[in-house]
Amino acid sequence: MQALILAAGRGSRLRELTDDRPKCLVSLAGRPPLRWQYDALHAAGARQIMVVRGYLAERLVPEAAGLPSGAFATVDNPRWAQCNMLASLLCAGPWLETVFAGGETEVVISYADIVYPADHVRALCAGGGDSPVAITYDTQWESLWRVRFADPLSDAESFACRDGLLCDIGRKPCGLDDIHGQYMGLLRLTPQGWRTVADVCRELGDAVDRTDMTNFLRLLLARRVPVAAVPVRGRWCEVDDQDDLRAYESRLEQGGWEHDWR
Repeated sequence: MQALILAAGRGSRLRELTDDRPKCLVSLAGRPPLRWQYDALHAAGARQIMVVRGYLAERLVPEAAGLPSGAFATVDNPRWAQCNMLASLLCAGPWLETVFAGGETEVVISYADIVYPADHVRALCAGGGDSPVAITYDTQWESLWRVRFADPLSDAESFACRDGLLCDIGRKPCGLDDIHGQYMGLLRLTPQGWRTVADVCRELGDAVDRTDMTNFLRLLLARRVPVAAVPVRGRWCEVDDQDDLRAYESRLEQGGWEHDWR
């Protein structure tokens, strides 16, 4: 298994904390998210990790995350400010082509603003079956959303799966019954999965820049591409703003938090 971290964005909702560094280098529980991700992916068996950089690319180096020089490779998205994460994924296309041509059977793709344990990565790799695309989702999402939002429905999206396959994602939910879990931002592609992603992106053309990953998953479902949905229970977080950082630090200090990823 090899891994790809999509880390091109700035994270403007973190305000001054990202004035001098990319979002994935802001401190969370004593380490930047990039370091938590690297450690989890490495412990889960990733032999190589590639990072897609954008905002302040020159500062996103292994040493900035407390890692030795050469710990991960990088590729840049020079248009990071004009596009979404899907376009950043395509910037790593030549690397993915080389990896899969060399016989690799799967690549794990991670958003740069989430933290999770190695167990979730292992579950993703073990639970996707033969599906060309697989994602993890948190069945304990509601307790995390209640830490972050007064009303968990204000930011949640619909999510449903059947027989281990995703069947709905990304709609505005009418109620909690529409949400079987929440997509975390952790994916797995096989060689066939990457070919499918590349083909659909070619069909989208310039619309790739305006397509976020959740809507792209909806496009895959519309094309009847099987997307495996692998459940996990808690033990992860998403960092969007300073309120998230404060809330997580507070819960970690209290102890016994089901979303403690460490």
